[in-house]
Amino acid sequence: MALQKSQRVTQRTIAELAGVSQATVSLVLNGKADSSTRIPESTRQRVLEVIRETTYVADPAARSLAGIGNNLVGIFTYEHAFPNESSDFYTPLLMGIESAAEGIGVDLLMFTSAPVVAGRRQIFHEKNRLRLADGCLLLGREMDTAELVRLVDSEYPFVAIGRRDGAEGRIPFVGVDYIAATATLATKALEAGHRDFYYLHLPFDAESTRDRKLGLSSVLDGAGVTLESAASDGTDLPSVWAAIVATSPTVLFIEDPSHAQVICDLAIASGIDIPNQLSVVVLGERTRPSEHAPEYTRLSAPRPELGSRAVALLDQLMNGSRGAEELPRQQLLDCVIIDGDTLAAPRSGGAL
Repeated sequence: MALQKSQRVTQRTIAELAGVSQATVSLVLNGKADSSTRIPESTRQRVLEVIRETTYVADPAARSLAGIGNNLVGIFTYEHAFPNESSDFYTPLLMGIESAAEGIGVDLLMFTSAPVVAGRRQIFHEKNRLRLADGCLLLGREMDTAELVRLVDSEYPFVAIGRRDGAEGRIPFVGVDYIAATATLATKALEAGHRDFYYLHLPFDAESTRDRKLGLSSVLDGAGVTLESAASDGTDLPSVWAAIVATSPTVLFIEDPSHAQVICDLAIASGIDIPNQLSVVVLGERTRPSEHAPEYTRLSAPRPELGSRAVALLDQLMNGSRGAEELPRQQLLDCVIIDGDTLAAPRSGGAL
């Protein structure tokens, strides 16, 4: 049988070219052509050779319906992963995912058909194709807890990147221990002599935002220090800076690194010396810092490791531990504390 250049290659085509039944082709494709099926090795090799020559690719939807894995790992993002601001966080994370996926021999499939509505995608949208993948990694600052509960109840393998509440502790995740890292930085500021703190955080109820605030407030509450704070999405930073000046802090904690740069620029434009007049501690970092940005005192999340660990956990959920030590279903990774140059003892004579 001669294969036409435009002809779609099916299992029937493979069977005709190899001179075997379609059932035999199916057994070979699904890895069931062993001694128990009594298919000669020469026949199996002939089928595989035809598959290679025709570059046949199995229909992933059909394989999923048949309960057969596709060696595909999905990536679902609740918000766009590639605008400038979010890609600054996601790029090293995706690098870790890609490297780990290559290591276990799976392809990555990014789900993008669900539209972003009110800032977030919905997994269970009418265009949902989640089950084309054998399992899925979920990315996003805020996730829909009801959707996560539904996924857990469906027993579909998934791993959320970032600590997640809800579902009575049943949500598998790999996250960052922002509580401990923020508490360490708060302790450093106290030990430097600071007592006038201000915290600028994002206006979200995400676990990562809550964890940073908890780490900071727990240390300050224990020291009897009052914390002034404000929330900003970044559109009102000049007015936020005016409010900061009015409270006269000696140290400023900022959740978002891009906000930190704007605030520091405003401070310098106002004639304020960082850190001699105002210390700045950043609870994150940019992948591509500005050329004129100072070396911030900050925490650094292990984003490539976060991605690779999430793939390893998902692989375990999909395929078992394969005799290796079983990984915890919920993992928190430590941050690295960068001492930087923006935390100093408060100047004598008081705050701003």
